[in-house]
Amino acid sequence: MIRLVVADDQELVRDGFCSILGREPDLRVVGQAADGVQAIAATARTQPDVVLLDVRMPVMDGLQAGRRILAAATPPRVLMLTTFDADEYVYEAMRFGASGFLLKDVRSGELVEAVRTAAAGQALLSPAITRRLIERFVRAGPPTAPPPPAVAALTPREREVLLLIAEGLSNTEIAGRLYLSEATIKTHINRLLAKLALRDRVQAVVLAYETGLITPGQRSPGRSLIS
Repeated sequence: MIRLVVADDQELVRDGFCSILGREPDLRVVGQAADGVQAIAATARTQPDVVLLDVRMPVMDGLQAGRRILAAATPPRVLMLTTFDADEYVYEAMRFGASGFLLKDVRSGELVEAVRTAAAGQALLSPAITRRLIERFVRAGPPTAPPPPAVAALTPREREVLLLIAEGLSNTEIAGRLYLSEATIKTHINRLLAKLALRDRVQAVVLAYETGLITPGQRSPGRSLIS
């Protein structure tokens, strides 16, 4: 059973999301909130697996609430919700560790799948979101931070997989590019995330661009013989 908290200041929207999610046999809404402060309290009280946070809420917005929720010792996964497809929201949410970013007009099936994906420890990083992140770094200029020392601990294959993640490729696409199975790709991803102390591939993309491991417009080799 995946336990959920839904936070949105619009009651109709909140009720609609809860109704959609509550119909699924493996999902259970254990808390609701109308602002960021309530969301933090509901999360602490119910210990959910996933929190859905509206970006724009009174008292405390979803970005501030999400940052505080994810700072807990054992944080849930966080999915951001908004009616505004705005770059600054996406980037900030990705930086503090949100597992995904959904528009409120998301289809019911996509919403349910997003929750399950986040609960499974995976990130929702669509090619469109990745492209916008890349465009942001094009505008931002040179890298803002040096690569962490842990990057040196990556194997050549893990580094290659990291660069392909940063291009926005899915596990299936990376497997095809490198002539490997998806299971092997997942193993490489799990290992590189552990070495770099990252929660998921969202943070891996941010790190790759912020530190200059990959630059906008750069592409990794099409097919590699690294084993």
